[in-house]
Amino acid sequence: MIKLIRKTGTFIFILILAFIFYFVFVKPRIGSIDNTNISGENTGAGYYVERVVDGDTFVLSDKSRVRLLGIDAPEVSESSKMERESERTGQDKETIRKLGESSARYLRELVEGKRVMLTKENDYEDKDQYGRLLRYAYLEDGTFVNGKMVEEGYAQVFRKYDLSRKSELLALEKDARENERGLWGTVEGTKQFR
Repeated sequence: MIKLIRKTGTFIFILILAFIFYFVFVKPRIGSIDNTNISGENTGAGYYVERVVDGDTFVLSDKSRVRLLGIDAPEVSESSKMERESERTGQDKETIRKLGESSARYLRELVEGKRVMLTKENDYEDKDQYGRLLRYAYLEDGTFVNGKMVEEGYAQVFRKYDLSRKSELLALEKDARENERGLWGTVEGTKQFR
């Protein structure tokens, strides 16, 4: 009987050590797939995108708003940000609005009515000042949505923060600029950012 208790005690001790090891060393490194902050419909295949708001924001089926991390698209409605974009780029507000609509249209084609997997940046804020979840998004086929928006020229890199995928996004933006895709070319007869 004493041998059985010792074996059971040893087994429990090893099991506890394994749990501690997992939660201290393994789980923090996984950190990419985020299912904790969104209560939306998740069937293991991702979150359902109900609608696109603009070129860098969409709404999930549970009404959570997601802001694509590391990128910035032109505004679609009058705002102080649109005013700053106008001053920075030399474009009038109507041009920026048209470009914002083009960007939103492209994101709509990519994600609206589809499922996306969402990941968060380790050691970065969970939400922005408007309460939107800050995430990288991936289509079921693995397409990196944030990167695709930049690659096709419908968004530029948000340079303010040092994110893990920033250099990748900058390379995609450089290529889009050089090849005059999307906002870097002509959109609806309008030449954009230079």
